[in-house]
Amino acid sequence: MVNLSASSSVPAAADRLPDPTRWLWVVALASLGWRLWMAAAIPLTGDEALFYWWSRFLDYGYYDHPPMVAWWMAATRAVLGDAVWAVRMPAVLLPLGVGGAIWWAWSPVDRTRAAWAVLLYWLAPVNWLNSLIATDSPLILWAAWSAAAMVRAEQAALAGQRAWRLYALSGVFMGLAFLSKYFAVLLGVAYVVYFALKARQRWLGLVWMVLWSLPAVAVNVVWNLNHCWTNIMFNVFNRNEGAQASWDTVVTYLVMMAYLISPVLLWLGWRHRQALRQTVRGHVLLACMAVVPLLLFGVMSLKKEIGLHWVMGFYPFVFVLLALAVPAAGLRSAQRGLTVWLALHLLASAGMAFSSLEQWHGLKYYHRLVEAARAQDMVRQVEAPGVVLASNGYSSASIFGYAAGKHVPVLGPGSFHARQDDLIVDYSALEGRTIRVMATRPISAESYQGFFDSTSLLTFQQSGVNFYVVEGVNFHYQAYREQVMAEVNRRYYAFPSWLPVWHCSFCQAYCGAARCTP
Repeated sequence: MVNLSASSSVPAAADRLPDPTRWLWVVALASLGWRLWMAAAIPLTGDEALFYWWSRFLDYGYYDHPPMVAWWMAATRAVLGDAVWAVRMPAVLLPLGVGGAIWWAWSPVDRTRAAWAVLLYWLAPVNWLNSLIATDSPLILWAAWSAAAMVRAEQAALAGQRAWRLYALSGVFMGLAFLSKYFAVLLGVAYVVYFALKARQRWLGLVWMVLWSLPAVAVNVVWNLNHCWTNIMFNVFNRNEGAQASWDTVVTYLVMMAYLISPVLLWLGWRHRQALRQTVRGHVLLACMAVVPLLLFGVMSLKKEIGLHWVMGFYPFVFVLLALAVPAAGLRSAQRGLTVWLALHLLASAGMAFSSLEQWHGLKYYHRLVEAARAQDMVRQVEAPGVVLASNGYSSASIFGYAAGKHVPVLGPGSFHARQDDLIVDYSALEGRTIRVMATRPISAESYQGFFDSTSLLTFQQSGVNFYVVEGVNFHYQAYREQVMAEVNRRYYAFPSWLPVWHCSFCQAYCGAARCTP
């Protein structure tokens, strides 16, 4: 057994554990089938529809995130088509890829316990129920494989073997994780903490890893130079406006993590806390990868609400820690407890899946469910020859566009996120057109009067919900530029003057230059 710290050993190494291979196959195939069913049964969500349109306008970066999710989606669409289940296929396969990374990294430490780590991870309800694709999906995979390569590199280095290729491989995967989502940086922070604590004499390995990740960073920097630094503006400034410290968000984060880890594993971790402490001391790299990012999210939760999907790139390492620490009897109890915990979730999700849409009529966000599930019917009611379809929000526009089979732009100021239309829509091409702006909540026709000859409000109904359409006749681009684009420029494109910029399609359309005066 290879240990990443010569000063300690895994306390449960002598335990006699049954080989869980048979259960691994059962759980892998059953969970794959369940995710496939859910991927086909659940309507496309707003975020997923947005990423779908990213993949239709393929680029090496997008307004608020790097491009990896769009690249994945474009690849699966090229092979499988545009069906909802096909668009989600990367997310359906994702837990299998993460399980492979866990096995490759820790099987040299203890083959049986590595298999148990994979089994416990695959039994987590979130890995059965989550078939939705997000920017976090590729981050989860590439972070797992970067971590696995780093673990293998350290194993080789401690055994006196050459490890440069493994450090480089970790860097390549880190770069791919960075091109998925900026939270990849948190894994890099975990590496830095580990090398500072336990591997200072091997600091060149960390440097080598970083060097191999830099090409991906360069891709992102070049994209921002050519696209108004929108990634930086969104992630550093726009999305954090108005954020205030609150203990409520901290409590919410702690409750969310307790749920994700599950009461079963929390209890076992507490019950075997001494063994867990010994495992942490014996596997400092693993402990840093599991704890450091989650602690940093805890600090962030002081100012903002942490999304469940944000932590998923670092969540798998918790299962590895527990699988290496908990005695054999405890792991068998964990398997039984997680199976019961999972069964409760599957029963609840099956019940929801077989209910009718109308049964959810009293839900606060029922209109959103109708929008996702009945978008095609809604579009059919609104479409008319020669009329341009639009929406007042990016999520709705993406869903309606997927249903209509053509891109639906946002007309109006929109919101601070998902503003890809700023970069791809030529609003001047709409000059003189009649446009119908769809909305699932009440909308004012007066707010659109300034750039049409006339506007009127139309009301439709779908599945017991009213939805609204502003019809504007004879669109005037110059008026739209002065009333809407000027405000968009002031709010979202006032990037710092010290940032160099090579090109900015929004600013070029608005003022004919790469940077416009607010």
